Amino acid sequence: MEQGFFITGTDTSVGKTWATVTLMRYFQAQGKTVVGMKPVASGCEWIDGRLRNEDALMLQKNASVMLDYGLVNPYAYVQPVSPHLACEDNSVELNKVVAVFNQIKQTADIVLVEGVGGWLVPLNHQGDDVQAMAKALNLPVILVVAIRLGCINHARLTYQTIKNSGLTCAGWLATHVDAQMLKQNENIETLQQLINVPLLGVLPYSEKADFDLFIKTIDFI
Repeated sequence: MEQGFFITGTDTSVGKTWATVTLMRYFQAQGKTVVGMKPVASGCEWIDGRLRNEDALMLQKNASVMLDYGLVNPYAYVQPVSPHLACEDNSVELNKVVAVFNQIKQTADIVLVEGVGGWLVPLNHQGDDVQAMAKALNLPVILVVAIRLGCINHARLTYQTIKNSGLTCAGWLATHVDAQMLKQNENIETLQQLINVPLLGVLPYSEKADFDLFIKTIDFI
């Protein structure tokens, strides 16, 4: 592995997976091999006798190397709720997450790890959350901001908490999730002034993932 990034968001359903796959394809276009990992996923379905998550499957499909699903998503839960409530007798262990990450990072130049929910979502009943997972992996963070009402506050709070964690925030991505929102560009411009890391791209509103369109917006320094 030459470089890895941890992808987090201002909330759940903000476009983290679309942003992650867009970055995967961006790096592949630079001639890099890329794999994605979603260590923890809620809202999974039984497919071929195994719990699988739609987002994790998308990461698996778009990788340069076909990894076993269990490496892409070691913790898969049925209920679409916070992992600490969904886990039952299969609680997240950060040591296992790190061990799987260390295994897959041998397979590609770039490894992108997508979090679950927002930055402080609890993962288990032992006090670990998404922030703790990112710190255990010791990866620079990319923040995905859903451009909708309230995004300025959500983004500033999350960005400040990432900074306070001691991890590096490598940049942020804007995702248009509300086609009717007023002053979308002005909100992005405000965040550019208030968040002191590069804006890496702006994913336009789309009913379905259009990665050929999304990748054109990426400017990764």
